[in-house]
Amino acid sequence: MTPSIGVVFAPWYPPERLRDAARAAEETGVDQLWLWEDCFKESGIAAAAASLAWTERLTVAIGLVPAPLRNVALLAMEVATLERLFPGRFVPVVGHGVQSWMAQVGGRVESPVTLLREYVVALDQLLAGETVTTSGRYVSLDAVALDWPPQQPVPVLGGGVGPRTLQLLGEVAGGVLLDSRNSPSDVRAALEVIGRGAA
Repeated sequence: MTPSIGVVFAPWYPPERLRDAARAAEETGVDQLWLWEDCFKESGIAAAAASLAWTERLTVAIGLVPAPLRNVALLAMEVATLERLFPGRFVPVVGHGVQSWMAQVGGRVESPVTLLREYVVALDQLLAGETVTTSGRYVSLDAVALDWPPQQPVPVLGGGVGPRTLQLLGEVAGGVLLDSRNSPSDVRAALEVIGRGAA
C-alpha cells in the first residue's frame, strides 16, 4: 500500500479561507484534503466542489455527511456529479450524525443504525447505476435511477464511533472513517469490530 498524506480544513475556519488552503495543500504535495460537514458550519458538498475546481490532482473527501440532513437520492446526485466532473478525486463518507444536532433540525430518528444501514445500501446501489425500489423504515425509493451515474465505481465509506455502528459499517460500507480521538488501542479494537461486520 502506498502511503498517503492528508490534511483537514476544519469547519471553524470561514469558507473564504478554503481556496488558499486547498491550493497550498496541492502545491506542497499533499494527497488528500478532508472537509467536515458539522452543523451549522460550511456545507460539505459546496466546499468539496469548490476545492476540486480550484485544484488539479488533490483528492477531496467529506468526513462526514450526516445522512439525516440529506435525502439519499439527492446525495447520490451530488456524488455522481462530482465524480463525473472530477473522476476519481472525490470521496464521500456518510454517518448518522451527531444526534443533538439532528434533533435541532428535526432529523433525529429512533434508530440511527437502521437509518445508516438503509442509507448506505441505497446510496451504493444508486451510484452503481441501479434502479432502486425500497421501502425501509427511513429510506423509501420508488424506481429511482440516476440519469448520470458515475462512470467508474465510487466506494461509499461510513464513519462512526459506537460498536454497533462500526460493525454495521464493516458489513455494508466500502471503508470506515474513525475520528481523531482514537488511541492506537482504540483503533485496534475498532478494527476487530469492523472485521466482525465484514465477516
